[in-house]
Amino acid sequence: MYMYDLFLVFFSYLILVIMVLVSVAFLTLLERSVLGYIQIRKGPNKVGLIGILQPFSDAVKLFSKEQVFPYKSNYLIYYLCPGFSFLISLFIWGLMPYSWGLYNYQYGFLFFMVCISLGVYGLMIIGWSSNSMYSLLGGLRGVAQTISYEVSFAFILLSIMIVCGGYSLISLSCYQEKVWFFIILFPLCLMMWVSMMAEGNRTPFDFAEGESELVSGFNVEYGSGGFALIFLSEYSMILFMSMFFVVIFLGGDIFGLSFILKFLFIVFLFLWVRGSLPRFRYDKLMNLCWMIFLFSSLSLLVFYGLLMMSIIMIV
Repeated sequence: MYMYDLFLVFFSYLILVIMVLVSVAFLTLLERSVLGYIQIRKGPNKVGLIGILQPFSDAVKLFSKEQVFPYKSNYLIYYLCPGFSFLISLFIWGLMPYSWGLYNYQYGFLFFMVCISLGVYGLMIIGWSSNSMYSLLGGLRGVAQTISYEVSFAFILLSIMIVCGGYSLISLSCYQEKVWFFIILFPLCLMMWVSMMAEGNRTPFDFAEGESELVSGFNVEYGSGGFALIFLSEYSMILFMSMFFVVIFLGGDIFGLSFILKFLFIVFLFLWVRGSLPRFRYDKLMNLCWMIFLFSSLSLLVFYGLLMMSIIMIV
């Protein structure tokens, strides 16, 4: 019986990973189409019916290209690090709050913080192992940015844990039956949205891949399969962050059409921001984190903590 349950968990997780990879493929197509229409031009529309096979064509092209590596790079680390980042981004999807079937993490918030902290190592070692100044600078900037916003991210999640009284994502749907956290935790919602974009190195915070000053940033020496894996890990994290945001602030129930619509809207916001806003200045990014977000998230953590203590004492 134990082996049968283990097989079911493995099979369920395999299906989830396949669905995530297919979703990433069509997310790239959606992004290119949305950016095309924002810039008043056509996106990819030639490969297959209305360009629907374009992501698979890109994948075949990337994975069939020759693997080229810098002569002075740390070859083994350089070769394995994109796979490590990709595995972390897939591993975190086990947090999806099913009430049955796959997993039921009682400490889901803590597991999430561990996974995004591990993602920093992939970014740092990718930039270092290429033995290129451009990639090293991109890696350093990306690591500083990610670690900085992890602090405010942790305080935001701690506030939500205090309000919920636990660490599980599954319980969030119970607390939002009457009113969404988007309404009662609105300041945290805005800060978490900005922190999500900073954690994912998305525009306007894409300093790790600043094309105008760092050619392509931390992944400048990667091509073919390595570049594809870095690309997949970034976009699967965008999908997960969107799901995570919907679960925390927009109802929490993942079963039903309303969840899919909310999820697609948050994904679209990521693409809309990229097509609308210019890149932020790096010193302003750090000032926003350490001077504004840190103070605000810590103040809200104390406020919600005192509020919940007073409610418990009254009850």
